[in-house]
Amino acid sequence: MKKEAIFAGGCFWCNEAAFEAAPGVIETISGYTGGDEPNPKYEDVHYRDTGHREAVKVIYDPSKVSYKELVELFWRQIDPTDAGGQFNDRGHQYTTAIYYKTPEEKKIAEQSKKELEKSKRFKQPIVTEILPTKTFWPAEEEHQNFYKKRVLHYNAYKKGSRREKFQEENWK
Repeated sequence: MKKEAIFAGGCFWCNEAAFEAAPGVIETISGYTGGDEPNPKYEDVHYRDTGHREAVKVIYDPSKVSYKELVELFWRQIDPTDAGGQFNDRGHQYTTAIYYKTPEEKKIAEQSKKELEKSKRFKQPIVTEILPTKTFWPAEEEHQNFYKKRVLHYNAYKKGSRREKFQEENWK
């Protein structure tokens, strides 16, 4: 049995790589969600107000990894206090959200967010939204598995964006 989870965490390339490395994850798909415009393309999401965010659909085996474990992994990929985007990527399309499909997923995500707030790991409030799933639109092929296809470009982007430094400082 396979399940799906959708997370918006800024650059979908970085999130795709992180989730794909997790045991129990079968596949990741970069794409767009949250807006109402059908069939959005990269240029639409980045240069117009579509309401969509860059996101990753995670297809996983729940007998090997739980939804809660995926949510916990998600927190470690993002700055959950940044309401304006993620790292060097600015704008609504790069803001963070956990999309739930069931009341149980919503409860897990909300509880996890509360635990992160209580931990006082971050001085700023946690602004990541927890929202019902909307249609997920896969990104163009050139964005799928980008971290594998364009390794040097991806590694330079990840380091230059300050994501890697933030993770080291906040999650070690």
